[in-house]
Amino acid sequence: MLFPEPLQQGVLIQRYKRFLADIRLENGEILTVHCPNTGSMKNCLQPGAPAWFSLSSDTKRKYPATWEIATTPHGHLAGINTGRANRLVREALEAGLVPSLRGFNSIRQEVAYGSEGSRIDFLLEIENQPVYVEVKNVTLAESDGQGFFPDAVSARGARHLRELAAMVRAGYRAVLVYCVQHTGITQVTAAEHIDPAYAAAFYQAIREGVEVIALGAHISPTEIALKQALPVRFVG
Repeated sequence: MLFPEPLQQGVLIQRYKRFLADIRLENGEILTVHCPNTGSMKNCLQPGAPAWFSLSSDTKRKYPATWEIATTPHGHLAGINTGRANRLVREALEAGLVPSLRGFNSIRQEVAYGSEGSRIDFLLEIENQPVYVEVKNVTLAESDGQGFFPDAVSARGARHLRELAAMVRAGYRAVLVYCVQHTGITQVTAAEHIDPAYAAAFYQAIREGVEVIALGAHISPTEIALKQALPVRFVG
């Protein structure tokens, strides 16, 4: 995913009111930017560290700048715009970078499904059979490259896991894809210490046959792209 223009750089001052952050530019100006991340952004916030943002030409936007990349306390880069995750995964799917999901005849997005009012991120058709693919953005890293999802309690995430498991029980393939936008993460697992209910739903979904894939990203001010598969650690 190439950015239309290279991202602009400043220094993070603070994130606040959940969807706002202040960034100091090189000329000393303080710019308030939109923060497109509903999570806690745990371990992604380092005041005084480089931060990169994009600019919109939409004159109706109150905050034309969007925070895209953060520098973590350990010096890694994290793609904090969760709205990019589906596009990144779609690019990976269309490029054939996910071996178990190659050869699809069609791909649709945001299709209603399940009994809990969900919409699947991608509905693929492989060999005339539907494959349900849910995407989650991962930016929480802890010691030794261990990545976790979620970074805050996520009832929505647990619901999606239940819906995926229900699709498997109905005879279809269901796949959870972790889009890992963090250059320091080398493996992923459920964040049981943050959201035990999500972790329980995660391991139950796996037992029922939901497939789990993690894809690691290359991150730079000009491009973010999913480049390699990462191991998923199952401990439940």
